[in-house]
Amino acid sequence: MDTLRLRTAALIAVAIAVPAEATRIGDVTHLKGRRDNKLQGLGLVIGLPGTGDGGKYAPSIQALASMLQKFANPVAPELLKDTKNVAIVAVEVVLPENGVREGDRVDAQVSAIGAAKSLSGGRLLLAPLQGPDLGAVFAFASGPVVVGDPKAGTTGVVRQGATMEADVTHFYIDDDRVTLVLEDAHASWALAATIAQLVNEELSPPGQVQPIARAIDPKNVEVIIPPAERSSPAAFIAAVETIELLVPPSEARVTINRRKGTVVITGEVEIGPALISYNGMTISTVQPAPVGTPDAPVVTEKTVAVLDPGRRGGARLRDLVDALNALHLPARDLIAIIEDLKRSGKLHAKLIVEE
Repeated sequence: MDTLRLRTAALIAVAIAVPAEATRIGDVTHLKGRRDNKLQGLGLVIGLPGTGDGGKYAPSIQALASMLQKFANPVAPELLKDTKNVAIVAVEVVLPENGVREGDRVDAQVSAIGAAKSLSGGRLLLAPLQGPDLGAVFAFASGPVVVGDPKAGTTGVVRQGATMEADVTHFYIDDDRVTLVLEDAHASWALAATIAQLVNEELSPPGQVQPIARAIDPKNVEVIIPPAERSSPAAFIAAVETIELLVPPSEARVTINRRKGTVVITGEVEIGPALISYNGMTISTVQPAPVGTPDAPVVTEKTVAVLDPGRRGGARLRDLVDALNALHLPARDLIAIIEDLKRSGKLHAKLIVEE
């Protein structure tokens, strides 16, 4: 049995994904055509308690003077040089994946681009929002700015502050076909082929299997809409998405997020025998477990953790994580150990690191 020896104290938060026995096609795919869209613009936040750009930031003062000019209240920019309750901001809106209609309201993110110290307590004046090509105006945003983190006071959100002035719709059907796009975590030839086979079996006429679905690649499955369903395809698409399937075993994968300090393990991730010395700690694997003698007794300490508790004949990363959690190892140390195992060839899995 493997043993682990180290000395440390802290707490680790680690998520371990356990494969589900069954799921629906719609849970692991989305229709081609579903996507985010962004709108952007520039605006002025007013009413700040002396934390605005101030007269030292000329673009804000010029924008304020221009606005006053439009409202038939011209004021020379030099007369506004001591104004500190105004900030010029970038405004961005992320539209829902399935589109929006005229009159819908969505959140607007605002970020100071001048010398403002904080946007807390301010209010965004009416700002036009355009698409990436800076063409037509799709929405207008305005309202009170909410700053969630005082330490990041130069960014905030206007809740439901953007009102759509035009529809933004998506097209899911191309040449009487829809394409099921597998989510990255599930994309594989095995699952794509399984989905195509199930669609063919479940939605073909009784007593026959028609090839209405085919796997194009590990990420895309193309489905032909039957002629009888083309005038109103919603029910057919819903039937495709609700077909249940058994998901093939997950790829052995470890995903690390350095900023959040999290580790996500999917599949059966095995680790080989290894000896690691890290930051004053020593991790060793011993096979078999040592047997105590009167001259050299085996002492059970809090700094000793046992791997392979189920005696499966090999150590798993999940066992290592459980052992380190019991010893309160800091997340940064756990991440460093996993990366060392990968570099030494002892981590038998795909490693993904997100900064």
